[in-house]
Amino acid sequence: MDIKLILHGKTEEAYLKEGISKYYRHLKRYISYSEIVIPALKNAKRLSFEEIKEKEGDLLLAKIKATNTLVMLDEKGKVLSSLEFSTFLQKKMNLSIKSLVFVVGGSYGFSDEVYQRANYKLSLSKMTFSHQMTRLIFVEQIYRAFTILNNEPYHHE
Repeated sequence: MDIKLILHGKTEEAYLKEGISKYYRHLKRYISYSEIVIPALKNAKRLSFEEIKEKEGDLLLAKIKATNTLVMLDEKGKVLSSLEFSTFLQKKMNLSIKSLVFVVGGSYGFSDEVYQRANYKLSLSKMTFSHQMTRLIFVEQIYRAFTILNNEPYHHE
């Protein structure tokens, strides 16, 4: 199984890039992980919030294959503990899912089409994070999940 994260916009802050890079390097020993960054919309100031969601949704959906299992990282999604998240990933691997794709919505959320396409909705927290922070938190949680699955001492409970 490979894991992909699709999100809007680049990570600008050096300290976040460093953290993301650290966990990305650690993940390589467990699973194929990649990120797809969708560039910001041009002339977005001229568009309504709904138009922005629709256009961003179209860009997201263009990156997703019909065979991909799509997980939305959404504030309305299910909140899992780190142990529950590792179990979630293990179940997906047991089902021989080839590609598990996680998506982060734009500033105004997801279009209806993305909601309809999603196989699962997951929330990283009831709090809202910037896209840059979400990227770091997500890659750390993927790493944590694999250390849990491999009975390694990173996670303490």
